[in-house]
Amino acid sequence: MRIVRLTVGALLFVSGIVLTLLPGSILLVIGGLMLLSYDWPRARGWLKFSQKSMAHGARKIDRFLLMRKLR
Repeated sequence: MRIVRLTVGALLFVSGIVLTLLPGSILLVIGGLMLLSYDWPRARGWLKFSQKSMAHGARKIDRFLLMRKLR
């Protein structure tokens, strides 16, 4: 099961990186990191970093859109 999880996680991660120009490809990266983080501690750090970055970006976009509506 570990080999399957690592293989699928690596495929999802690499395909998400390759498809970075398409919308929604970040979900492949996150899914791949999530599967890899079970067996690979470094992937867990990358997953936490990407989650924090996505949350920060979402707050920034929300703030921008809110200020745009107020003008």
